[in-house]
Amino acid sequence: MIAHGLLHFSFWELVLFTLAMTQLTVISVTVYLHRCQAHRALEVHSSVGHFFRFWLWLTTGMTTKAWTAIHRKHHAKCETTEDPHSPVVMGIKTVLFNGAELYRREKQNSETLERYGQGTPDDAMERFYVKNSVLGVGIMLVLNVLLFGLPGITIWGIQMLWIPFFAAGVINGIGHYWGYRNFECPDAARNIIPFGFLLSGEELHNNHHTFGSSAKLSYKWYEFDLGWGVIKTLSFFGLAKVKKLPPKLISHPSKQVIDGETLKAVLLNRFNIMSNYTKEVVLPLIKKEKNKLDAGLKELLIREKSLIDNLEHKKLVFLLQKQKMLNQVYQYKLSLQDIWSRTSATQKELLDALHQWCKSAEESGIEGLKHFAKRLKSYVTQPISH
Repeated sequence: MIAHGLLHFSFWELVLFTLAMTQLTVISVTVYLHRCQAHRALEVHSSVGHFFRFWLWLTTGMTTKAWTAIHRKHHAKCETTEDPHSPVVMGIKTVLFNGAELYRREKQNSETLERYGQGTPDDAMERFYVKNSVLGVGIMLVLNVLLFGLPGITIWGIQMLWIPFFAAGVINGIGHYWGYRNFECPDAARNIIPFGFLLSGEELHNNHHTFGSSAKLSYKWYEFDLGWGVIKTLSFFGLAKVKKLPPKLISHPSKQVIDGETLKAVLLNRFNIMSNYTKEVVLPLIKKEKNKLDAGLKELLIREKSLIDNLEHKKLVFLLQKQKMLNQVYQYKLSLQDIWSRTSATQKELLDALHQWCKSAEESGIEGLKHFAKRLKSYVTQPISH
């Protein structure tokens, strides 16, 4: 009985069961803690919320307020010394292999919990979970041993390590260190792979940091977000309601007047617009001039300026001195970004600046820049259908 447990599962049945249980834990983290609680991107039915909280208590010992507060602080202080887990600041090895310890350390910071943990559940069950976090994982251990015998201890160990390593380590570490970027957001977040199976979409970390309040983490047609599939399923049965999705950039070619709708579309879709600028203006020029370019210039031209250090900036300035046209399109890029960075400017001032930018771009003599400016005038917003 002790050796095999009540269920007498075969080896492969134990493997499949373990994967199913760890995936359920990941789904609980990404759908409930991350997208629902930390970012308010969706609402879930109270029964679903209670289930997720109970399951997380059994398999991680984590509490809603602590996880939510630490994650919100990560977004607010990303890549600074106040970021609870930035590999840019702390080093990739520290975050990858000690991510859980960084979480536990920040959990003791009462200022973090009070400032960033607002609006999370504070009912009798949550208070019970907070006071008895060790009890939950202890119950899980006993259940595993009863059901599977001695292998249950191994299953429990995998359950306990899954989130600390893959979420606290891989996502917080590799997700800010290695991978591809769809958007040049102001921090180092990257998409690890385009297929969000193992971590239910959390692999699409660059997308998330670009559109932090979106319930959907996939963006390109070839990207898959398992967590979004779960959310859509819950929504179908009336157990969840999506509140926020990425903004949608719409172009009406017949519209060639810069107005309030243009400005709204530009401000709301600035990361999409910068991505388009790279594809339509910068990359064609790089391709044309590729035989004359110095190594590394392409990456620096595309990268978000706040992620370029002083040495790289000096290198970029030096290299652009020898590439007049590339320098011109890079300066246009910076001046366009400057428009939506003017947080204290009035709408009229922003409209005037955008109008002047388009007028100057069209007169620049650079074909790609001219076409981009024309399309910029055509942008509008429209309600997003789910």
